Amino acid sequence: MAKRTTKVVRVQAELTNGATAGEVVAPILTISEPNMHEVAIRICGETEYCQNRFSIKAREIMRQRQAEGSTAKKGRKRDPKNFEACFEEAQYRLPDGWGIPAGAFRNALVSACRLCGFAMTVSKLAVYIIADGKDTLDGTPLVRITKGKPVCREHPVRNESGVADIRARPFWEEGWEAVVRIRYDADVFTDTDVINLLMRVGCQVGIGEGRPDSKKSTGMGWGLFRVVETVEPEEESNDQ
Repeated sequence: MAKRTTKVVRVQAELTNGATAGEVVAPILTISEPNMHEVAIRICGETEYCQNRFSIKAREIMRQRQAEGSTAKKGRKRDPKNFEACFEEAQYRLPDGWGIPAGAFRNALVSACRLCGFAMTVSKLAVYIIADGKDTLDGTPLVRITKGKPVCREHPVRNESGVADIRARPFWEEGWEAVVRIRYDADVFTDTDVINLLMRVGCQVGIGEGRPDSKKSTGMGWGLFRVVETVEPEEESNDQ
């Protein structure tokens, strides 16, 4: 972290009366090397966690329509919706399980800084999430869900166009668990700061669909959790 010190510089200047000018104080900026620490924290879901990944099929359809250009809508037939496929494609998957996007936790930590009066612009540069792996389809960095399996639920929603729709999404029942590994700048945050910040994420910000800090609504109360304990590296590795 940068530290500001002062250095006294003597400037010899001839004044009109032949005297010498006094001392001038000039600031010097010293930049220290990064002081990065890590902490692993086990969390447990207090409410349901919902995912709503943009499906591969939807991406392919969008790409095809963009490639077709102005003729894209001519004579188009709407295919029947496969709700089971929608449920499967809305999940983030590791080779041997499921995961939560690491970026969701980082965004939530930065957002929670507003509750503490801490500058979000600084926290963006001081806190990071260590992923447990990458999504099998698009490589999204993921934090492993260590307990719980998804169940399919259908809810009526309203699309941005205003059209009503039924959406099948994966839900993890309350009691789901994960170990969140956080790398942070120890010149900005302490261990206690990071743990307390994640606690605020769990009870005030949330993660996933329907979280209280949702950008487009006040949420559904989903994606909340509690901090259970910090985890030693040996114990953490056993969960993976």
